[in-house]
Amino acid sequence: MAKQKKKRSVPASILRVIGFILLAVVVLLAGLVAFLSITEYKPADREAVTPADPYGVSKKLGDGQTLSVVTWNVGYGALGDNADFFMDGGSSVISSTEWRVGENLAGMLGELRKAGPDIIFMQETDRGSNRSHNIDEAKYFLDNLPGYRMSFANNFKVSFLPYPIPPIGKVDSGLATYSSFAAESSERVQLPIPFSWPMRMANLKRCVLIDRVPIEGSDKQLVLVNLHLEAYDDGEGKAAQTEMLRDILEKEAANGNYVIAGGDFNQIFSSADSAAYPTLEGNWQCSEIDVSAFPEGWQFLMDERVPSCRLLDRPYEGADKASFQYYLIDGFIVSPNVTVQSLETLDLGFACSDHNPVVLRVVLGGE
Repeated sequence: MAKQKKKRSVPASILRVIGFILLAVVVLLAGLVAFLSITEYKPADREAVTPADPYGVSKKLGDGQTLSVVTWNVGYGALGDNADFFMDGGSSVISSTEWRVGENLAGMLGELRKAGPDIIFMQETDRGSNRSHNIDEAKYFLDNLPGYRMSFANNFKVSFLPYPIPPIGKVDSGLATYSSFAAESSERVQLPIPFSWPMRMANLKRCVLIDRVPIEGSDKQLVLVNLHLEAYDDGEGKAAQTEMLRDILEKEAANGNYVIAGGDFNQIFSSADSAAYPTLEGNWQCSEIDVSAFPEGWQFLMDERVPSCRLLDRPYEGADKASFQYYLIDGFIVSPNVTVQSLETLDLGFACSDHNPVVLRVVLGGE
């Protein structure tokens, strides 16, 4: 009879090593979850914002006055024409060197000085993030734009973002509004958050930043609403945030105020020509804001002549521009009592940011 071979057992020492490794992984994951839970950014529904006003801005605003407003998603200073990003199908997590971030900021500053707007809405403005080499971009613009006051509201604040590999790390970013007019108040208003635990802990907490500028000789206000709506959700988040935004704008207009809301909607207005920049197969597709859901007279402004955003699946520099994916997602919503004189998206070739700035010129008054 043939002898049966004895089965070899795994040595106890190897089992102990495997056990220790598994235990270490579990402990690290539990520690990370506990850390993110303890440090999670949990803003109130409404929070007063204390503006930075080193220049003592005292300029007044009156009925019938002309003013210009720029909205610009500055891509945290790191998404110039050299950049791609993993969330858009690219490969980069940290997409620019510290030197390149400085060059991007200087380029954007030069364009803002050239435009000379009365009000600037910025989105994705970092104050201390690994992805932008811990440069305080909000302060950089304030220091180099004399005559403006600044209000700031976080919409992304995470002590450590563990995703992907290598991880993004610390993020401290948000909305910054620069105004050459004295404001009565500034406020951060929380928008609906579409993410549940545990994704919520290390995700964006979208908001609107509202600044109120008194109108001299009147009880009216110019209500400035800076915004950056949801991008990578399943669509329900954007819809809920848009609905809340509409309620805010309608209430302000019902009180007789002038209202200008601007920023990165991550959506196209239904009144704009969606065929101007069709979505190529396999690329991120923006949804649509139905303008008919707003009362009659509201003005929805996007400049179809120039794309306001590009996809970050690959660097723009040296690429075939004809085959690139472009979007129309940045613009303004303006109340009926404001007269729009002009709207222009500046074609800067996405040199300093993956978004182009949009310039609006209006007169306060006139139905």
